[in-house]
Amino acid sequence: MMGVFDAHSDLPTLIWKREGSLREGAGKFFGDWVSARVMAVWTPPDKRSRALGYGIEVVNRLRKEVSRTEGFEIVTSVGGMDEVLRNGGKALWIGMEGGEPLESLDVLEVFYSLGLRVLTLTWSLRNMIGDGVFERTNGGLTNFGVEVVGKAEELGILLDLSHINEAGFWDTLEVTAFPVIASHSNARALCDHPRNLTDEQIKAIAERGGVIGAVAIPSFVDRERPTLDRYVEHIEHMIDTAGYRHVGFGFDFIYYLPGWNGKSIEGFENESRIPVLLEKLGERLSEREIRAVAFENFRRVFERVIG
Repeated sequence: MMGVFDAHSDLPTLIWKREGSLREGAGKFFGDWVSARVMAVWTPPDKRSRALGYGIEVVNRLRKEVSRTEGFEIVTSVGGMDEVLRNGGKALWIGMEGGEPLESLDVLEVFYSLGLRVLTLTWSLRNMIGDGVFERTNGGLTNFGVEVVGKAEELGILLDLSHINEAGFWDTLEVTAFPVIASHSNARALCDHPRNLTDEQIKAIAERGGVIGAVAIPSFVDRERPTLDRYVEHIEHMIDTAGYRHVGFGFDFIYYLPGWNGKSIEGFENESRIPVLLEKLGERLSEREIRAVAFENFRRVFERVIG
């Protein structure tokens, strides 16, 4: 079975809470299917008052958890990822979901030295970089946000435009020439949710050589009946809009987080259902196209920006 690159996971939150571990949950949280995954450091609203300290704690606990768990390695380059996978391991990238901890460009450099390689500029609320999709205002990137984009380019950090509002989305594309991703977003044409992307946004990411990761959050799939078939329709719509080389997976499985048990797509509740997803995609896509969507598209853009 081919490996899968999952561009977004909140497992670091579970590890920080000490309510789960890679060692105990490897089969459940990864199975034989997810071979590379972005582990997102997310700052919940109740941690914003100490976002920097909290972010460092999450990264530290994640790194300690990986160091004592055989078969998992944090990677900082595509070459490093490839080596881990050749040796039969799981490759973990450190991401940051929302730049709340980034008090300065120096702090961004510190997180880079700790392994940060993917930066989701905002979560759904406003931070020093810009406005998220749930903020009542529609501000774009701040001056500091523009500086963060420039520093990320310099360091080799991949910019992620999931969660940012439309003004910030277009501002980012104006101030960077690099490929960008939307790690976990779906098509707004199929589900009118602010966390999803318009066809214009999907095309713009593709024109930059970027990738959109289809997300398995029920409310982003369908407000009435979120099913695996409907999730596949999102993937197919984005392929029709942008081409198969610009679509991947950003599952954002959250069934394991407290308060989220049972909130999953019908027929695609967790990682064990990935083979069913790939089988359904095989009804339309060639084996080459499935490999691209499942793994190679994100590998390509990571190599282009991160190296």
